Amino acid sequence: METISQRWARFALELEYNKIPSEALKEAKRFLLDSIGCALSALNNKDTQAAYNYIQDLGGKEQATIIGWGTKANLPQAAFINSLLIRALDYNDIYWEQDPSHPSDIIPAVLSTGEFMNKNGKEVLVGIIIAYELEMRLCQAAFPGVREVGWHHATLTQLVSPVVTGRMLGLKEEEMIAAIGISGSSHFTLGGVVAGHLSNMKNAADSFAVEAGVRAALLAHKGYTGPVEIFEGKEGLFEVLDKVKWDKDILVKGLGDKFLINQCGYKAFPTEALIHQPITAVLEVMKENVVNLKEIKEVIVETTTRGADILSDPSKYKPTTKETADHSLPYCIAVAIAKRNVLPSDFEEEALGDPLVWSLLEKIKVIANPEIDALFPKVKRAIVTIKSTQGEFKKQEDFAKGQPERPLSDEELISKFRANSRKKISSSSMEAIIKATQEFENIDEVGEYMKLLSSDK
Repeated sequence: METISQRWARFALELEYNKIPSEALKEAKRFLLDSIGCALSALNNKDTQAAYNYIQDLGGKEQATIIGWGTKANLPQAAFINSLLIRALDYNDIYWEQDPSHPSDIIPAVLSTGEFMNKNGKEVLVGIIIAYELEMRLCQAAFPGVREVGWHHATLTQLVSPVVTGRMLGLKEEEMIAAIGISGSSHFTLGGVVAGHLSNMKNAADSFAVEAGVRAALLAHKGYTGPVEIFEGKEGLFEVLDKVKWDKDILVKGLGDKFLINQCGYKAFPTEALIHQPITAVLEVMKENVVNLKEIKEVIVETTTRGADILSDPSKYKPTTKETADHSLPYCIAVAIAKRNVLPSDFEEEALGDPLVWSLLEKIKVIANPEIDALFPKVKRAIVTIKSTQGEFKKQEDFAKGQPERPLSDEELISKFRANSRKKISSSSMEAIIKATQEFENIDEVGEYMKLLSSDK
């Protein structure tokens, strides 16, 4: 019987550009542009700068370009820091079924290896499609999701990154199976990276899983072997994570017949995904009503039990780091009320102590609603009630802006890219990146595209 690793390897090696629907290819380019904007916007983050300095200190072969800085590093390190740049602001894509994930975190494995191997735009787009397809299937396949039993979703990413890297490297089927086994047996990630007071590891969890996959594929290319039944074999993924029930068919059935990428969402706000619906509801209340901030007595946010647990524990009412703040439901709601928007600048160090925002924090109450739990994950409902001396304002939101049900238009996505990149690149560079990404299939060598991504301001 064919193993999951065998089926994945065969799918990844056999998929052809001309067999992918045009709407899926367009979405791959849209996610690429969104990811590059997120990366450029994160260049001044302390964690990304620390990671860059670490890589510079290590030195080594210059094999792939680092976004923004324009310097080069070896493949695993370039993939790591580019993935960290995309993830650092919590502003890149989001897919959430049984498990959440950010498939665009894996794009750097494709870009870095594609650059090293002199791949063209069409081949890189195929790699991106594979990344989204396999990652999103993993998010559907565990009941409940691995996140519900204490594991971070980077545990899933470690299984996908070696596949797309292997596609770019031109691995043989047995080598790709080995790469999946090498990475998949060595890089499980604890949910503790996103629990309580959050650190830089919240941003880097997926990036380390991407780096692990690139390294595994390179090892396999040199003849290194790994477990061939890492999913269903003895003490493999299914047996070890036995608190969840796995549906194998979801992982393999119909691979290549249709593609999931168009079901992935974008982020309209740089926060944890379950905060988007409450933010959207608050902004609609503030837009539709004249609410005097001084007269607000209480703000009640009803959400899922999981959302209430991870997003409103005591540390989230006193956020002192960017990572804690963008995973704090009370903080983000206070910002939305006070500023009528939630932007990356609201999570910079100098913004975290805003007196107006803090005056609202203590008035925000987060409640787990069992009826909302029953709808999840298909519907990620939030109900916000603002109580003031003026009266009571209530709004229910099922789908946040950016989700497939309320998609970002091309114009909105380009506006987001421009807003994210304007401090780091000139207008001419900005337009060149937009044009090159929209016409990515015409690129002869992806290395030429990577040259466009250097900061020139």
